[in-house]
Amino acid sequence: MKTPLPVLCLRLLLVIAVVLPLSATRAAQSRPAPVVLATDIGDDVDDTWALVHLLHSPELNLKMVLTDFGAPRFRGSLAAKLLQELGRTDVAVALGVSTGPEEAETRNQYPWMKNYDLATYPGEIHEDGVAAFLDLVRNSPEVVTVIAIGPAPSLAEAVRRDPEFARKCRLVGMHGSFDVGYGEGTAPAAEWNVRADVPSLRTVFGAPWQDILLTPLDTCGMINLRDENYRRVWQAAPEKTAARVIIENYCVWAPRASWMERMFFVTQSSTLFDDVAVYLAYAEDLVEVENVTFNITDDGFTVRDAAGPFHARVALRWRDRAAFEAHLTERVLGDAR
Repeated sequence: MKTPLPVLCLRLLLVIAVVLPLSATRAAQSRPAPVVLATDIGDDVDDTWALVHLLHSPELNLKMVLTDFGAPRFRGSLAAKLLQELGRTDVAVALGVSTGPEEAETRNQYPWMKNYDLATYPGEIHEDGVAAFLDLVRNSPEVVTVIAIGPAPSLAEAVRRDPEFARKCRLVGMHGSFDVGYGEGTAPAAEWNVRADVPSLRTVFGAPWQDILLTPLDTCGMINLRDENYRRVWQAAPEKTAARVIIENYCVWAPRASWMERMFFVTQSSTLFDDVAVYLAYAEDLVEVENVTFNITDDGFTVRDAAGPFHARVALRWRDRAAFEAHLTERVLGDAR
C-alpha cells in the first residue's frame, strides 16, 4: 500500500525540522568561539605564554584583550606590541580600570616594550575598555567566552554597569586554591588573583554567567615546560616568531621578577598558571572537573562551603599532566589561526 502524498510531505517536514536545527548546532560548534582575554599581562610572564597559546588555538577566536588590575596603559601597550609582533592586529585592545599608578618602568616586562607607542597600534584601542567590552558582548550573536587570568576590577566594573551581560557569556578563570597551594603537596593558599582584589572577584562570581569554570592552584600551580618540551621552544626562538617573543620576554622578565629564586630560563619555563585557563576554554579531557560551592574569605582563601554564595565547575586534579604539557608545547610551536 502506497503512503499518501500528504503523509509523505508531513514526514519530510518533520525530518527537516529535526535535521536543520541539529545541522545548525553542529555548524555553530565547529566555528571558533569568540573570546575576550581579561589579563594583568606584564607582571608574570605566564600571561604572555597564555596569549600565544590562545592565538594558536583554532577552537578560539580572540576578539579583544581587556587589561585588568591597574596600569592599564602599560598592560595595553605590552599586549598591543605582542599582538602586532604576532600578526594579530585585528584584535582590539581595551584599557580597563586603573587601580594604581602606571610606574611602567618598574613592570617586569617593561624593557621589552619600553619604546613602543600604543598610538601606533594598527588595530582598535578603546580608552573605556569596559564599555567596549560590554558592547562586544551585547552585539555578539554567539556566546562569548571570557578568559580571566588576573585580579578582576575591570570585569567587576562591567558587572556593576550591566550585570545582565554575563547571561551571554561563559567565564573561564585562573583563580583560587582548594586542596593544594603554591607547589605540589602544600596546603591551600590565598591565591594571588583572588587576594589581590577580593571584593571585585566576589562581584564577578556573583554575576549570572552561563557557566563558570575555574583552574585553581590545584591544577595550574604545577605546570611548566622542561626537558624536551622546553628545549623545543628555546631552540625554535631564532626562527619562529611566537617562540622568539616568548623567550625574549622570559629572559627580560626572569631577572626582574622578585619572587624568582633562581634563573633557570635557559632550561625550563616558569610556572604557566594561565595556560590551563586557556586550555579549559576549549577542552576538559585532561582534567577532572567537579561542581564546587564555596565562599571567599576576606584574606583571599577560596573555601568549600555548602551554604556558600558561589558555584563553579572546578578543575581539581589532572588526568594526564604530562599530556597537557606536551599539548601546550605543540600549541605554542604551531601556527597562529
